[in-house]
Amino acid sequence: MSIDPISDMLTTIRNGLKARLFSVQTPASGLKGEIARVMKEAGYIADAVTTSEFPKQLVITLKYTERALPAITELKRISKPGLRRFVSVPEIPSVLDGMGLAILSTSKGVMSGAEAKKARIGGELICTVA
Repeated sequence: MSIDPISDMLTTIRNGLKARLFSVQTPASGLKGEIARVMKEAGYIADAVTTSEFPKQLVITLKYTERALPAITELKRISKPGLRRFVSVPEIPSVLDGMGLAILSTSKGVMSGAEAKKARIGGELICTVA
């Protein structure tokens, strides 16, 4: 059992993309589901569904371009259990000059960096996607 399940999920996605898999599975949790929802809304993954049987699994359908290239080129964990990284509104990073995605856990829930800037709230910077 890992000390950082979010990092395990991101590594599973990275490995699935490298192996050109259609979908990957990871143990389900509320935070993982919300991170996957934000990635789906931004167009980085095709779908994310939680299974109903026990133990619950989060099935993430990966997304590729027309030329079979992964939609995600870089997936980086920022805030870790040993070193939490909190950012205020002006400190929210712009990933690839706005072409990428920063995912934050805020008091209003998990959201993208752009949504957090619009709502004028900071939070924990979970990861960046490019």
